[in-house]
Amino acid sequence: MGHRCRVSQSDAGRRLVHVDHVDSATDAFVAHRNLLFTAAYEMLGSATDAEDVLQEAWLRWVGVDLGTVRDERAYLVRIVTRQALDRLRAMGRRRESYVGPWLPEPLLTAPDVAEQVELADSVSIAMLLVLETLAPVERAVFVLREVFDLEYDEIAEAVEKSTAAVRQIAYRARAHVTARRPRGSVSPAETRTALEAFRRAVETGDLQSLLDILAPDVVSLSDGGGVRRAILRPIVGAGKVARLLAFGWYRRGPARSFEQVQVNGAPGLLVRVGGEIDGVLAVRVEDGRIAGLYHVRNPEKLSRVQRETAVVRTRRPAGSR
Repeated sequence: MGHRCRVSQSDAGRRLVHVDHVDSATDAFVAHRNLLFTAAYEMLGSATDAEDVLQEAWLRWVGVDLGTVRDERAYLVRIVTRQALDRLRAMGRRRESYVGPWLPEPLLTAPDVAEQVELADSVSIAMLLVLETLAPVERAVFVLREVFDLEYDEIAEAVEKSTAAVRQIAYRARAHVTARRPRGSVSPAETRTALEAFRRAVETGDLQSLLDILAPDVVSLSDGGGVRRAILRPIVGAGKVARLLAFGWYRRGPARSFEQVQVNGAPGLLVRVGGEIDGVLAVRVEDGRIAGLYHVRNPEKLSRVQRETAVVRTRRPAGSR
């Protein structure tokens, strides 16, 4: 019976090769993980779905013959893009029945992200909302081209379109985003100043101070996902938004505390009730005043504001193509 327990040299060799393969695949995946997460998150606007995409991508990646892979980064981005596109189409159907406005899932980011202007702009809540207005393939092409600087032929392979078609899609997507993206860039210091003035005005219920810090055409969006109380439609105009904040349900509810944190690469407010996280406030500032106010209360979207999430914007070194 002893021969039944004997492991042949060929079996041992195959196991060793398998272990080496998994180790190599793991090293490559970990090396690019933050980049892959950022790409998936910008395509989806959801950290939870981005993590699911990365898990699916890993399962496919570990089955790839690495000896046939010329560019690991490009190959992994291709896997993630295809998984993200499938997820985007499914999410579109889910959002048709979403209760109230849908806002991106906020991330708590490191302070240095705010100093990287292009990265901070690409992951901002305001930009992610603009990307929501693109069709799935347009969104993927825009992110891969404008954010990660991939060549058109690489993007074409990732989205399974011709290079000529991808060039046209990229042109349309860029024009669409340019027409709708926030005007100009705002320094973190300017946003912090506006946010602090806003916080003081909300805490005191000072209507005039709110009117002073809100832009005349400010838009306020509140996302409770049908789980937490929230305004079910956009509120437009400084007067309406200020009265809601000074006298509405927000003031009548339990006492809230505000902590200034970095949300999606910009200063934002973490809202607590009784010491527990109740929501996140992100803002878009123009000319020193708040032009966009985004309040996320859906508990399913608040897991990423309890710890920092690493986001990166990696372009190829010059001459590497």
